[in-house]
Amino acid sequence: MISEFIEYIRTQRRYSARTAEIYEEVLRDFALQSCGCEDPDEASMCQVLTPTGLRNHIVYLMEERKLNSRSVNQRLSVLSSLCRWLMHRGLLTSNPARLVTRPKQEKRLPEFYREESMDSWFANTAFYAGEESLEMMSADPGSAFSKELYGKRLSRLVVSILFSTGIRRAELISLDRTSVDYGRKVARVRGKGDKIREIPLLPGLIEEISLYLRAVDTMVGVSADAGTPLLMTLGGKRLYPVFVDRAVKAELGENSDITGRKSPHVLRHSLATGLLNGGTDLNSIKELLGHSSLAATQVYTHNSIEKLKLVYDNAHPRAKNGGNYGD
Repeated sequence: MISEFIEYIRTQRRYSARTAEIYEEVLRDFALQSCGCEDPDEASMCQVLTPTGLRNHIVYLMEERKLNSRSVNQRLSVLSSLCRWLMHRGLLTSNPARLVTRPKQEKRLPEFYREESMDSWFANTAFYAGEESLEMMSADPGSAFSKELYGKRLSRLVVSILFSTGIRRAELISLDRTSVDYGRKVARVRGKGDKIREIPLLPGLIEEISLYLRAVDTMVGVSADAGTPLLMTLGGKRLYPVFVDRAVKAELGENSDITGRKSPHVLRHSLATGLLNGGTDLNSIKELLGHSSLAATQVYTHNSIEKLKLVYDNAHPRAKNGGNYGD
């Protein structure tokens, strides 16, 4: 039954492969804990999909698995989706997840990297994106040194694209060579729900991508067709989530100015925060990030203290006097 539901969200709802994988993991975990097996039949699953069954699962997740409220609520959302599907098929009369009180969770502000810290990183890694390192690589493609240079160039480009465009990790991985329109300087990105959006590319990023593809031709030597990945390993394979995570962590971890969690999503947050501080309106940021609603974008307004300070200093009546209350 779980396999049938996963097939439904993949083909009918067009969820990404990664999302479908997460859904399957959550559902099989629930089934194993509640039914004693990972793939119960419909009758057995419906029997445990009750308010009491879901509450027991919450207790299990929080007390035995030590998951936080956010993770538990995400899992309940997955179970609620399954319940809606079962209702549509006439196997459940109501959604039990709606009767369960969800654990309260603290609202976390999105983390972001400061603009000057990212500027420092770009400056420190410029060599790996330039012509000189490409010439070194081309001189002896089979050497360990050339392979190291290719790895550094690829990791640098991963961070460059994520920070410059704000795309998601899965969207980065899915980019093909044909996704980049060099004439118009845009990238076509396939986002959540299989929706396509176009994202502008900075001239510097266009150049870095072009030089990287020359490195691919030298080191990997794959034939370029419509399905050729834009970013690939030395073995000619498309990147995968763990590869991207490790590349971001390794690259940003070398810069002492960049503190906090090193992840693709923080790079996305950093772009959104920087654009908002720079005066970009929320609707434009929403379209760039591929959010389905403005509510998802509004969370970045909480991070814009620099913009708030600027408005405060320019508009506050006392600020014009330097804030000197004795004058």
